[in-house]
Amino acid sequence: MSTKTRVEAKPMPINIGIEEQDRREIAGGLSRLLADTFTLYLKTHNFHWNVTGPMFRTLHVMFEEQYNELWTANDLLAERIRALGVYAPATYKEFGKLTSIAEEDGVPAAMVMVRLLVEGHETAARTARSVITTAENANDAPTADLLTERLQVHEKTAWMLRSLLAEETPNAAAQGA
Repeated sequence: MSTKTRVEAKPMPINIGIEEQDRREIAGGLSRLLADTFTLYLKTHNFHWNVTGPMFRTLHVMFEEQYNELWTANDLLAERIRALGVYAPATYKEFGKLTSIAEEDGVPAAMVMVRLLVEGHETAARTARSVITTAENANDAPTADLLTERLQVHEKTAWMLRSLLAEETPNAAAQGA
């Protein structure tokens, strides 16, 4: 008769120069950004599949580029959370509790899709911005760099999408010439 003793693996302590409380607080902010990013990824992919109208091809291709970028960002954010010693949220239930971006019911018109994506990217930018100071104060340069990169992507994408919604107006300088 053999007696096997179950051995629990004790994780090795993390000693990367960031206090545990700071790591947990930063990971919490990154988890909110991951939830926003994943929700925005799903919304963008949904719109890619379901867009119709005169700008179909333009929007279909643009949304595909955007959801591919967001998919990659999900992995970067989750891996940074793990590097800080915290488990990354990874279920719809967890994302639903953490995200600031609402899901859509039905299929909106193409320009409403664009407007909703602008709002989503602006929300994700605000979430990223809310965590930067915590990361900087903890001397967590890798997280601050990642958040800065995410801010740049979300702000640029919002600008590009917002430009599609602009009404064409004559350039005042051109009119005076």
